[in-house]
Amino acid sequence: MTLTPEQTKAVSEWIAAGDSLYAVQKKLLEQFKVSMTYMDVRFLVDDLNLLLKDPKPTADASDVSKGPPAAEKKSFIDKAKEKLGLAPGAGDADDADAMPPASGVRVTVDKVTLLPNAMASGTVAFPDGVTGKWMVDQQGRPGITEVSKPGYRPSPADAQAFMQELSAALQGM
Repeated sequence: MTLTPEQTKAVSEWIAAGDSLYAVQKKLLEQFKVSMTYMDVRFLVDDLNLLLKDPKPTADASDVSKGPPAAEKKSFIDKAKEKLGLAPGAGDADDADAMPPASGVRVTVDKVTLLPNAMASGTVAFPDGVTGKWMVDQQGRPGITEVSKPGYRPSPADAQAFMQELSAALQGM
């Protein structure tokens, strides 16, 4: 489809003003009664050697993996230290093994994961002396296997402490 010089000039002005292809498509229909597909508008803009302006970048709320900028990010461990009133550097590196977890739940991470369908694995020791092996499956779901006491279920506080210690251990890898 060919446009008149007047229509071509209007398209050039719209693109120069920063309109998107969709906006140009809509204006062509409304103002000139010219129906074009989105792809036809794209080809028209290319044929006229016009450059689209990049829209201002906006935060994508649908993708939660894109957290706040690095300057605003705080690790789980730093947040926990703030809640406990510790300095941000306290307990780092060499102090990590010397400082027992406040909850009494101890989590270790295996250097090599040999369990099938597991992304990570390790051991856990609860304050009441029960031990077990944990794993995180391919979908990120944690689970405890090979518990030293059959039928054992940790208390809600111990279960929450396990998840926190597991998170801290995996972040420290």
